[in-house]
Amino acid sequence: MRTIVHLSDLHFGRVDHATTQPLVRQIKAIQPHLVVVSGDLTQRARKEQFQEAGRFLESLPKPQIVIPGNHDVPAYNLFKRFLTPLKRYRQYVTDELLPHYIDDELAVFGLNSTRSFTTQYGRLREKDIARVCEKLGQLPEGVTKIVACHHPFDLPLKHTQRDLIRSAESAMRAFADCCVDIILSGHLHRSHTSHAAQRYRIQGHKALIVQAGTAISNRRRSETNSFNVLRIGDANLIVERLTWNVKDSSYTLSKAEEFTRTTEGWSPAKAKSDVLP
Repeated sequence: MRTIVHLSDLHFGRVDHATTQPLVRQIKAIQPHLVVVSGDLTQRARKEQFQEAGRFLESLPKPQIVIPGNHDVPAYNLFKRFLTPLKRYRQYVTDELLPHYIDDELAVFGLNSTRSFTTQYGRLREKDIARVCEKLGQLPEGVTKIVACHHPFDLPLKHTQRDLIRSAESAMRAFADCCVDIILSGHLHRSHTSHAAQRYRIQGHKALIVQAGTAISNRRRSETNSFNVLRIGDANLIVERLTWNVKDSSYTLSKAEEFTRTTEGWSPAKAKSDVLP
């Protein structure tokens, strides 16, 4: 059994500071094997915002997979945006733009989907996809394969096709070829779990797509602050959503979804359960 904490869209510079220390305490109590942060660590890619984000990451358990989001690229300084888009991210967060974690049960690869020519939308580089898939293809059977990027491969309700990551279909086919089991993302500030087969008609492939809401930002977009916990076994997976509870000043379990591994990926083991009304 492996436990992953999945955070996204921290947006330092627009943080609800009442949430940060309770979040750190609860993640430490969970004792995850890995923490994944799927982008948008800052609001405007400013030095002080990256410094604050760096201190926050230092307070969380290790190891970590951290990837940038579109807000981590300078929005208004065009010189920096096109020539050194991730300079501050690499200086204050991590210099690794294709981070990975591998043990005997789990392999997680982070992919950078940010682009200088757009302030909102993302695309994965073909060479990065090929490199990750090559490494995933070398792993033995039984290892759960996960990729994480900032921009989403599926959409919750009230979102349109333009919110999807660019070239989603070709990227998903590559992930199918190297048998990716789970895709983690953020960007929309909306929690959402779905099957790749619902959107992508790829024979024999049924990856699970898990999106996280915003963990600590006050840019909530009508959804309460939350984060995900994935509990991954040999044949089963539980995706938990923990949601900020103002009254108790803590994150409490609001939904748990259980899946069973089949020959075509993850299938619901039982109906989704809403723990809180």
